[in-house]
Amino acid sequence: MSDDLRDVQEVFDLFDFWDGRDGLVDAVKVGDLLRCTGLNPTEEHIKKFGGTKMAGEKQLPYEECKAIWDQAKAIKDTMTHKDFREAFKSFDREGQGFISAAEMRHMLNAMGDRLSDNEIDDIIKYTDIREDLEGNIKYDQFIEKVLDGPPGV
Repeated sequence: MSDDLRDVQEVFDLFDFWDGRDGLVDAVKVGDLLRCTGLNPTEEHIKKFGGTKMAGEKQLPYEECKAIWDQAKAIKDTMTHKDFREAFKSFDREGQGFISAAEMRHMLNAMGDRLSDNEIDDIIKYTDIREDLEGNIKYDQFIEKVLDGPPGV
């Protein structure tokens, strides 16, 4: 068994333990299960894979969770630095490579897979991005650091 599959089994077993040791995991936890194995599915993908919004709607055995993990692992992250730059550029009124920190926070909180305030705070902490005197950030640096991932990972 590969290390990846061992991780999937361990995470499934842990979620099963929390769900009552019946060999099933509630489908509402599909996204969390995938994230615990190092994947980062969107809410759209989680729904497509069979995840549910409400607890108790569906229970999944290990075999189904592993099949979902296989599907999620096959998805390639298609966003590039250029794609992110274009999104940020639409908020760059002067075309100088800066957006206000408040606008950046709004983008992360209100668009795409919406992030919570705590998640945004963590991103800002890990990227160590600082506002200039006018409350703006240089978005190219921010994008590079986000795409690099958290330090030590």
